[in-house]
Amino acid sequence: QVQLVESGGGLVQPGGSLRLSCEVSGLKLQYYAIGWFRQAPGQEREGVSCISYDYGTTYPLDSVKGRFTISRDNAKSTVYLHMSGLKPEDTAVYYCAAPLPLERCPPMWAADFSKWGQGTQVTVST
Repeated sequence: QVQLVESGGGLVQPGGSLRLSCEVSGLKLQYYAIGWFRQAPGQEREGVSCISYDYGTTYPLDSVKGRFTISRDNAKSTVYLHMSGLKPEDTAVYYCAAPLPLERCPPMWAADFSKWGQGTQVTVST
């Protein structure tokens, strides 16, 4: 049974940093791509970043380029999203997801990702 569990969310002031973690079980992470999405209240889920099995990365959102970095530690079966320079508009529930059985990241449409975590809340506010 494949499971993805996010952690690391919380309340942070504008300009602050957070590191989100996505721990993956039930498969050998080294062979698969993993993505991060976010969903703010009343808005559609949007793709934030994705990392392929060969460490290739994508950042479809211009608003996070240069501020967010995705990484992976296959030995720990964990994918990270490092977020810095956080802004109030980054407030959302962040989800990690796997486009099983793909090893490379597809275009970041939520429908292409078949396995999801439960999400972790990130709130950027004073």
